Amino acid sequence: MRQPGRGAGTEPQALAAYLPALVSSYLALGVLPLLITKKKWNGDDTYIQHGESHQVYLGSNPLSTLRVFPTRKKNCYSIRVGKGEKILTRASFYYGNYDNKFSPPVFDLQFDGNYWATVNTSSYYYVDYEAIYVTKGNFTSICVAQTKPNQFPFISSLEVRSLDPTMYSHVDSNHALILQWRYDFGGNQTIRYPDDVFDRIWTPAYGIGLSEVKSEASGIDISTAEDHPPEAALENAIISSSTRQYVQFINRLPTKELPVYITAYFSEVMGSAVGKRSIQMYIDNKPFLSPIVPPFGSVKEVYITNMTASAKTSFILQASDTSTLPPILNALEVYTLSDTLTEGTDSRDVEGLFQLQLAFEELVEWSGDPRLPYPYNWDWIQCTTDVKPRVIALYLGGYDLRGTLPDFSSMNALETVDLHNNTIEGPIPDFLGLLPNLKTLNLSYNRFNGSISSSLKSKKLNLSYTTTNYLSGMECQPLGDSPSKLLPPPPPQLVSGDEPNIPSPPSELHAGDEPLGGGSVKINDLNIAFIVAMQTLLPLLFIKFV
Repeated sequence: MRQPGRGAGTEPQALAAYLPALVSSYLALGVLPLLITKKKWNGDDTYIQHGESHQVYLGSNPLSTLRVFPTRKKNCYSIRVGKGEKILTRASFYYGNYDNKFSPPVFDLQFDGNYWATVNTSSYYYVDYEAIYVTKGNFTSICVAQTKPNQFPFISSLEVRSLDPTMYSHVDSNHALILQWRYDFGGNQTIRYPDDVFDRIWTPAYGIGLSEVKSEASGIDISTAEDHPPEAALENAIISSSTRQYVQFINRLPTKELPVYITAYFSEVMGSAVGKRSIQMYIDNKPFLSPIVPPFGSVKEVYITNMTASAKTSFILQASDTSTLPPILNALEVYTLSDTLTEGTDSRDVEGLFQLQLAFEELVEWSGDPRLPYPYNWDWIQCTTDVKPRVIALYLGGYDLRGTLPDFSSMNALETVDLHNNTIEGPIPDFLGLLPNLKTLNLSYNRFNGSISSSLKSKKLNLSYTTTNYLSGMECQPLGDSPSKLLPPPPPQLVSGDEPNIPSPPSELHAGDEPLGGGSVKINDLNIAFIVAMQTLLPLLFIKFV
């Protein structure tokens, strides 16, 4: 199947599904997020191996499900994308009192090791979050992280869409765009695919004391707009009743000043008005750019960037001094910008961790960035707190690992490797003695055989290897004689300035740039499917002033 956003007529795909009551005849009840291909819904078991599925009742339609994660601090989905691709990711959450506790949880949402949002769920309505960003690897990971005791993260749907690389290009690719709202003014129904080939959701909105007007144009050329708004979002507009009235939209941005990206779309609705309507935009009562003359049959896009705004910032549209007609507005998108995106855990460590996950299926459950965002690292590693952290310790004692030890020599910052109390077989690899910073190596209570390499013997380190291993002529003890019930070691000591390690999720990172996890062994190209969903953001209200 083709990826969405490649042009008109392509069929969108995504790991997705929400409010299946809208498409109940197509739903095969299972676990959400769901994969939908036109008329068929499938569960997400292919993408994640843990968590619990629950059914959620939406009124009389018990057609929604979710996946909740009562274990680990961070749980992730890893989705194949193109490296350097610009994507739109949307995650939706509907609690619906699935656990009969009337206690909707609060938790964090993350992507690619970056903080995205704090999810405040509700018993009565769903919430969704949308981000646009450029990927740094061949996978993108979407994670939910527990932040409060006994408040377990869950997810109801997840969508990933490919965007044209020229879209939203006035924002540095080292930042993500976090959607605040996206509105189609004067419309009466939600717009998305196929009207929007990128499957953005445009919510109909109106104004207080303002009129809705439909365009007289038989068609609207959208090629003049860099961000490719759908023609359907430009066919209507809101308009004030006279040039003496101006339009101010109610600003629901956070109270804290944040960098923003705002794009407004103007298309003249009357052929007879060409050249007669001129609109001046004001931000905090100061003129912004030159007056806007909406074209008939096409669109004028005005973007606002390189500035900060808050709930106190005012945005006003007013007829310019030369205009004989009142201001109009067809559509609007408002985003805040994320902090600078992380580069992720060092690729050398990602490669080594991937090799460990390939060798030991017991480790496949962890996914997402192994270290980020801090402090949500995997619970069997310890890292530095550098801008690009390195893994300095593996604490895998008592993880029931079975098989031979793979080559993870790329993890050259390791200081501690603790593998005790497992069933690891074969010779002790030579590369362990070549790790330049290794200080502690615990191989006790395994099934290693052969001899100790000269590189290990000559190295000044704390080495433990004798118990139950078959080395240099030792007879191997029966497995039953090994202390299989030994508890794992206590939590690792902190690196200077570090904090306790917190468990994390399963992943599918490949060497250097791909997510680690079960899918790394049996990953198929993701068939991304299309979500049919409702957008519940309240309409952006406009007020007129005389």
